[in-house]
Amino acid sequence: MSATPAAARSPRRARRAAPLAGGRFAGRLAVVERHRDDALRSHASAAPRLDQAVRYSALSPGKRLRPLLVLTTCEAVGGDWRVALPAAAAVECVHAFSLVHDDLPAMDDDDYRRGRLTTHRRFGEALGILAGDALLALAFHELTCLAERGVAPARVLEAVRVLAWASGAEALVAGQALDIAAEGRRVTRDAVTAIHERKTGALIGASMALGALAGGAPAARVETFGAAGMKLGLAFQIHDDLLNAGSTLARLGKRAGTDAARGKATYPRAVGSERARADAAALIAGVRGVVGTRSARTRPLLALIDAVALRDH
Repeated sequence: MSATPAAARSPRRARRAAPLAGGRFAGRLAVVERHRDDALRSHASAAPRLDQAVRYSALSPGKRLRPLLVLTTCEAVGGDWRVALPAAAAVECVHAFSLVHDDLPAMDDDDYRRGRLTTHRRFGEALGILAGDALLALAFHELTCLAERGVAPARVLEAVRVLAWASGAEALVAGQALDIAAEGRRVTRDAVTAIHERKTGALIGASMALGALAGGAPAARVETFGAAGMKLGLAFQIHDDLLNAGSTLARLGKRAGTDAARGKATYPRAVGSERARADAAALIAGVRGVVGTRSARTRPLLALIDAVALRDH
């Protein structure tokens, strides 16, 4: 599982958001990466080559949007973002699993991801499958570590439920199945939305819900943030569709134009590029509205949402 949408920037508030992997988030990203590296080392495989494939997949370059959303949402609801580190690692493990499996020959058959060979191209198809399996299992082990940071057992259990739903046959996996089924067929806005909400939106929604859970938010607020994350994920995927159509391997980190070549179900294909940009902008505005007014607690999350709206790779 593009050009910047003009509607996302008003003349009075034109701005450049910090890159997702740098700027104001650099310090937190460094903490996340150290935590993930420690987790991978403590669960090293008994098979060295598999361990190499897992680390190659999990620690490959990337925006780390999902773990950052966990941490900044935790902070936005009044929690200490460091408490949410196991949840941040968990969602990135699920994300890495999904990318490794999406790239397989039976799925999207991609040779490059984030500017380098995909896992199955580097280690072979069998180890690509197994590396994805290992990352999915590690994700749920990491979630249980929330208890070690003082998160109440009931909230840890709910975190497991949230991520299991987002990772499984109702959401992420279903989205991939629907995506494959739609290849080469005429697509509608509703059909593409159903795919994107499951394949991308569900995990981004889970990221925000997990952050709210770790931060101690009440159940209604957790649900609200999860729904907002689903919208953010849809906007993110619309941008991704636009980028795939008009970017390059050097900028995008993978082959551009592959969606059109495969007849993939993309949002611009369903509604046109102009409508796609407008819809993405409206979704971003709705997510910002859920977060609320800018304050010391919400500023990092709002900045991250802005970075999603303004990204160009």
